[in-house]
Amino acid sequence: MKKFLSVFLTFFFTTFLLSCQNTDNQIPELPEEPDIVTDYTQYGVPFTKVPDPQDAVIYQINLRAFSPEGTLKGAQKRLDSIKSLGVNVIYLMPVFPNGQIKSAGGLGSPYAVADYKKVSAEFGTLEHLRDFVEEAHNRDLTVILDWVANHTAWDNPWITAHKNWYQQDASGNIIIPPNTNYQDVAQLNYNNSELRAAMIDAMSYWVYNANIDGFRCDYADFVPQDFWKKANEAIRNIKNQPMLLFAEGSNKTNFSVGFDYIFGFGFFGTLKDVFGNNRSATAIQDKNNDEYLNVSDNSKRVIRYTSNHDINSFDGTPYQLFGGKEGSMAAFVVAAYMKSVPMIYNGQEVGYNININFFNKEPINWNVADYDLLKEYKQIINFRNQSNAIRKGRLTGFSSNDVCAFTMEINQEKVLVISNLRNKTIKYTSSSALTSIVWKNAFSNAAVQLETELTLAPYEYLVLKN
Repeated sequence: MKKFLSVFLTFFFTTFLLSCQNTDNQIPELPEEPDIVTDYTQYGVPFTKVPDPQDAVIYQINLRAFSPEGTLKGAQKRLDSIKSLGVNVIYLMPVFPNGQIKSAGGLGSPYAVADYKKVSAEFGTLEHLRDFVEEAHNRDLTVILDWVANHTAWDNPWITAHKNWYQQDASGNIIIPPNTNYQDVAQLNYNNSELRAAMIDAMSYWVYNANIDGFRCDYADFVPQDFWKKANEAIRNIKNQPMLLFAEGSNKTNFSVGFDYIFGFGFFGTLKDVFGNNRSATAIQDKNNDEYLNVSDNSKRVIRYTSNHDINSFDGTPYQLFGGKEGSMAAFVVAAYMKSVPMIYNGQEVGYNININFFNKEPINWNVADYDLLKEYKQIINFRNQSNAIRKGRLTGFSSNDVCAFTMEINQEKVLVISNLRNKTIKYTSSSALTSIVWKNAFSNAAVQLETELTLAPYEYLVLKN
């Protein structure tokens, strides 16, 4: 997403997305849409290892930062490292050419798309993307592309060829996205049926021509839902394989139009508040309940994170936001295990504690990797991959003011997560419903007797299984 509102970015999107839902997203009577006809031939073969939606662990790649080269070829060299982390889905930030208006500075925003059917020369070629996807598939890794449907760059050819595909003011001037200061992008007009067909055609192009496995859809709450319904149906019908579709929005109605995931803006904001403003840890499970309220399909999930490209650029690294190394992991285990699909931003898994401006090429220095931290991330992710309860279970909360505690349970499997979210020793009183269970440490398999009063060191967390 094209966001350069720095310090208060998370607060803005947490509150604004929730308050602006509905009136503009529903367009009453559209003219009949033209048929979407493609003459593309499918490149590659269907990928048979796309995970069930609940089973995904997502790794976000910012190509400008991920390798010294800042290219698809450079990123391809690190696929084994991604695989070893235990993730199974790679989400590539936009690979398309971005616009020449660089109001955000540097190389410009990847979210100002100048051509929907080209790979940016900055990152490589279509062949390089095909190679990247094929090598990822060879490692059982799913690949989804970042898609920006709400707006385009001002030098996108659609601007001159199809001015009526854009929203305009009373004087006929194309406008920027309403209620933003995104000066480098122009707002598309979804009242236009030709624009809708062209957008679905452009999305389809990458499924056919690069054999990708889905999309992360930027700014999803501000694109009409009836468009997403048709687009998602079209994408799912291209290949004989599951596709993963991720709405970067908090509107739960995204689930009803074909998305597997929505984005945990509110969860992240609450988690940050618990650490930064001493908010009660019970607010985290309350926010979880709110995000899943009236969601009956258990395959649907909220993406949870402690970092992403926006947060890292404008808000801070996990170390900066969550009390250093130990606090960042106390936060991550909650985000990864509380009825979620976790997402990791490149570099956080090795403790890269530097803000990366994604408008520039700022390569991560992998030589400063904290391998103890990497081992801890792998441990948390690998247990999640083994646990049906964590991935698909029912959540019950046992949190206190300072400790986030909950169980995830399915069939006869139960997992207990207890995480001290304070930088001080805390005494936690366990429920009698938990102390009567015979537990084992989820990571070491050692027997654990859960006492009624538990003393937790600063930022200490426990994961127990029955």
